[in-house]
Amino acid sequence: FPMKKAVLFSLWGVVVTPHVAQTFQKFEETTGISRGFIKNVIAKLGSENALYLLEKGKMIPEFEAECQKIAADQGLSLPAQFSAQKLFSDIGQVEFNKPFLDAAAVLRRHGISTCVLANIWVDDTDQRDGVARILSVLESHFNLVVRSCYAGVRIPEPDIFTSALEKLALKPQEAVWLDVDEESIKAAEGLGMTAVQVKDITEALKEINKLTEIEPPSCDPENVSHGYVNIKPGVRIHYVDLGDGPPVLLCHGFPESWFSWRYQIPALANAGFRVLALDMKGYGDSTFCLSAPQGIPQVILVGHDWGGALVWNMAQFHPERVRAVASLNTPLFPVDPKTNPKEKLKAIPIFDYQIYFQNPGVAEAELEKNLERTFKLMFIASNETKSFPSTAGVCQRGGLFVGSPEDPPRSAILSESALQYYIQQFTKSGFRGPLNWYRNGERNWHWMCSRPRGKIMMPALMVTAGKDPVLLPAFAKGMENLVPNLTRGHIEKCGHWTQMERANFLHFRSVLPSNLPILSQIACIALMTKYIQS
Repeated sequence: FPMKKAVLFSLWGVVVTPHVAQTFQKFEETTGISRGFIKNVIAKLGSENALYLLEKGKMIPEFEAECQKIAADQGLSLPAQFSAQKLFSDIGQVEFNKPFLDAAAVLRRHGISTCVLANIWVDDTDQRDGVARILSVLESHFNLVVRSCYAGVRIPEPDIFTSALEKLALKPQEAVWLDVDEESIKAAEGLGMTAVQVKDITEALKEINKLTEIEPPSCDPENVSHGYVNIKPGVRIHYVDLGDGPPVLLCHGFPESWFSWRYQIPALANAGFRVLALDMKGYGDSTFCLSAPQGIPQVILVGHDWGGALVWNMAQFHPERVRAVASLNTPLFPVDPKTNPKEKLKAIPIFDYQIYFQNPGVAEAELEKNLERTFKLMFIASNETKSFPSTAGVCQRGGLFVGSPEDPPRSAILSESALQYYIQQFTKSGFRGPLNWYRNGERNWHWMCSRPRGKIMMPALMVTAGKDPVLLPAFAKGMENLVPNLTRGHIEKCGHWTQMERANFLHFRSVLPSNLPILSQIACIALMTKYIQS
């Protein structure tokens, strides 16, 4: 498909609920009219029935007269409380589908036009405030509202689509149409538009996202609050702070920064949480170990990669400071006092890169030589033809990137601006601090073996990724033995960089928390602890 420049929404059943047909049915039930009578009135005269003519500019009294006539022809007596004005007043009492209003706002921010096509009438009744409310909301949320009563054509007539496209100065191939009705879907497709039949809001939103190729809302480093925790003179932790509510502390992995949570930060903040995303030890503007910002006694911890390892250990060794814990990709690796961690690494071929990282200066030289190449080679989506550099056999071939292209293409999950931000951060801090996380394993092991440790009893979430080449889902098997209150999530079509690769699922925040594979489960744990505490 060519890139889409506009999304057109049907009013009834998409932007607002209920659909007109449902209102007809409820009206018949409450007034005692035989079920399906109004539908029969419409069908009786086909395209010349009074409702369709009403939607093309005729007035409401004509519809009531037609109902009376057809009822008489069928030997029916309409109840005294029957009133076309009351029917159309009921139709105007709708609820807006907020996910679609939010979607329209996101689309407009990204330069994609939005339009509503509305089969609607000129309302001069005493109850016309309902239609006025609908139009007011539409005009404030969409670039264009096409009303059938003024256009002289109605959905699903092709001319109403043509009229809208002309006003938007677009070709049919550049537009997407959303509706619940199959007839209009076929009409739009007949013109060359891409049409999405709305059966499920979440799935429809995913389709919009895919067709428009919009990058989800993210955190701008220049327009977010930055803070520091001073550990001792000259030593501090840098973090980003957004939102109000129960605190959620996000811990990134290698080789990343707080910026790796750029899509999740605004979504969680909008969901009602205070989000704190750290630069971990040795990264960016941080120079020392993890510490929650001052004045926060307890946090919800969420980690990925090395951040995942850290949050599990925090939950196990400092449970009093952790309300709930969640990890993306990284399982809890139980401490084994009998086996040195280096021996475990040597026994698992895909961890050979960690052996390569042990000698100070060697990996630094390779990774810092060309930062643009480094991040282009590492940040790769699981569905791309190019593959992540093999983490096995690294010592034998003499480096992680040996044999990889000198000028690799940039992945779809890494925008040019994001690439430049990572380059800026690692130009400043280098790779020594990040690589030291791998070099401190034996010291950490001795420390953990010396500490009392029990089961992690707090609410916990483990999200595995089916295409992660290093942190395999199989590694998370049996975690319930140590984490009894564990909730599991699995994303089959996802690689190692979960926050970036699956960010599109976090695009429309209004569907939180029930329909998103990553953030929803994190938010559910957060919400769970929020209500437990209250």
